[in-house]
Amino acid sequence: MTDKTPRKTLYESISGPKPDKNERQPKSESASPRFSKKEVFSEKEDSPEKDKGIEMRRAALAIIEAVFDHGQMLDVAQQTESKALDARDKAFLKQLTTLYFRKRGSLRWVMRQLMERALPVKMIAVERLIELGIVQILFMRTADHAAVDQTVRLIGGRRNTSERNMKGLANAVLRNAIRRRDELLIGVEAETLIDLPGWLRKRWVLKMGEDTVKAIALSMRQDVSIDISVKDPTDLKSLSEAMDADILPTGSLRLKQASDITQLEGFAEGRWWVQDMAAAIPATLFGPLKGKYVADLCAAPGGKTMQMASLGAKVTAIDRSSARMPRLWENLERTQLTDMVDPLVKDIMEWKANKDITHILLDAPCSATGTIRRNPDGPWLKSVKQIRELTALQSNMLDHVFAQLPVGGRLIYCVCSLEDEEGPDQIAAFLERTPDAKLIPIIGDEVGGMDELCSEKGYLQCRPDFLSEQGGMDGFFAARIDKISSSN
Repeated sequence: MTDKTPRKTLYESISGPKPDKNERQPKSESASPRFSKKEVFSEKEDSPEKDKGIEMRRAALAIIEAVFDHGQMLDVAQQTESKALDARDKAFLKQLTTLYFRKRGSLRWVMRQLMERALPVKMIAVERLIELGIVQILFMRTADHAAVDQTVRLIGGRRNTSERNMKGLANAVLRNAIRRRDELLIGVEAETLIDLPGWLRKRWVLKMGEDTVKAIALSMRQDVSIDISVKDPTDLKSLSEAMDADILPTGSLRLKQASDITQLEGFAEGRWWVQDMAAAIPATLFGPLKGKYVADLCAAPGGKTMQMASLGAKVTAIDRSSARMPRLWENLERTQLTDMVDPLVKDIMEWKANKDITHILLDAPCSATGTIRRNPDGPWLKSVKQIRELTALQSNMLDHVFAQLPVGGRLIYCVCSLEDEEGPDQIAAFLERTPDAKLIPIIGDEVGGMDELCSEKGYLQCRPDFLSEQGGMDGFFAARIDKISSSN
């Protein structure tokens, strides 16, 4: 975006000399210093330790540091930092930190409008706190005085003297954001692609064209819908009425408004579970599963496992993460499907299928660029290099897993990625080197008549902008492959 707005020197609005013109500029989030909570905050008598609002903003900073500095997933960091909060404060913290990443590009642009020069790298925590204040002022309904006052007080309570001295600057920047709110919002709204990281924006425009990428970017601005998979299809109509939900073409339910899902009809009885409509499609592509033995690889948190078990399959649910498996089992207990599932913590590359397994679902590790609406932190942490590394891992997994199938067996390969290397190109390369593999095309009738989800080559290729008038969907790729002869 070309900036034609004159930039006021905000350093003039606080006391003290202007920063040195040669001071170091922050190059990337990865250059950020790492602090522990004990090291960061002052223990002075005027410390705002007991102030509830400040504690939530302190937790928000901790979440951002966990993601950028320690590589933790946003949803995991949010859960960790919100354990002691009530439902209302949890919602505030989740919204604040999710918007921080969803509006990451907008925040960078706004900061350039409000500051003559960037803060030095050692002030990264102060910069993040100011950005959190801007999120509240521009994109949330937080009272302006609360956004400014509590941000400034939090910066004033930092242990480091240099950071505490930035509270005057923070006050000036945030108050200027309030004065220029309409102008700044018009600026960020005008640039549809502003919240896509540069590396991803260039790839997508080259591959899909600017109009398609703009449609995807616009879908990111919508609130993410909550989709439901129903255990018993005969419950679909009654549950849709009880939960005030739409029935989607693929058989999922979509809530018309967000609510506490644990209080909805059928939750306690285990009649359904939360699962994006796109993520729910791959498990339906096997055909009839009653009495079949299926391996669900990379299974946690268990949405696809529950789908296949509810269809009568005996499922071996495998995941390498011992930390994620308890959640899978909790979901199975609530849905009363434990008798149909054998959980196993194991590395997929070390797994050997027993002779009963004839169907395998491989939800492979991927860049997750298709879930950018739901996981906005991902694109800011990924790179082209990581995609290459993931592509190599997926290739090895495909070879190893397909070798476990008997002749006549079926593999569903899927990733929540929009990258060709992880989807169409990956499968094309696999089919070329695997003579006993046959692609079985996926057609529109299998996905509720939504022909746009099926590529000419017979792949499932969902995009976030599909079904946009009803809330969109996650980006997902899937391919169906049968083993037609022995390779021996």
